[in-house]
Amino acid sequence: MSKNLEILKDFNILYLEDDESLLKHTKDALEDFVANIYGVKTTVEAMKILLEKRVDVIISDIQLENENGINFLKYIKSKNINIPSILTTAHTDTNYLIEAIKLKVENYLIKPIDINELLDSLVDVLLPKIQEKELKKNENIIKTIGAITDSKQVEIVKYIFNNLDENNNFFGSYSEIMDKFSISKPTLIKLFKDLADKNILIKIAHKTYQFDEKSLND
Repeated sequence: MSKNLEILKDFNILYLEDDESLLKHTKDALEDFVANIYGVKTTVEAMKILLEKRVDVIISDIQLENENGINFLKYIKSKNINIPSILTTAHTDTNYLIEAIKLKVENYLIKPIDINELLDSLVDVLLPKIQEKELKKNENIIKTIGAITDSKQVEIVKYIFNNLDENNNFFGSYSEIMDKFSISKPTLIKLFKDLADKNILIKIAHKTYQFDEKSLND
């Protein structure tokens, strides 16, 4: 997997296509590159996924059976669900293209779908999200470092932020951290206490801590 395609592995894709054969073929091709791909045939199924799962990109056919992918994207935008979208179609009708532009759809691919082109499009759509996430993480690291006093603890703070999950939880024990860094247990305990006192990193369960981003903006 190239470095560019590597960024896809953390993202979830919703794929709306009523052609069962194409749905299976494209889903099978993409699942090796992304975290999860939810393949559905109707907008009802698609809406259920949006309400139950984290979705980072929507790929939707325009001409669905008795439905229209553009109308579906209009509907979810009206519900303030703003997710980057890629439209696919067998048609080159300029009316569809105009509608897609109005919706600010990120890309518009003509069938038959070229998997490499689709993967490139996903990278183009998701790269800004990766960059935004990295900038935010670095900003939070800087703010947190500013909230502590011991320079020895800086690398630990970076390690914690680099290992937060999507819910801002960090999983780890003192011994696991001490195995990775040259730091004494009293110094490590003091760091976690300082972060807890400032409500930055709160212990919520055994070996489980939650980062509260709001605490850095107070």
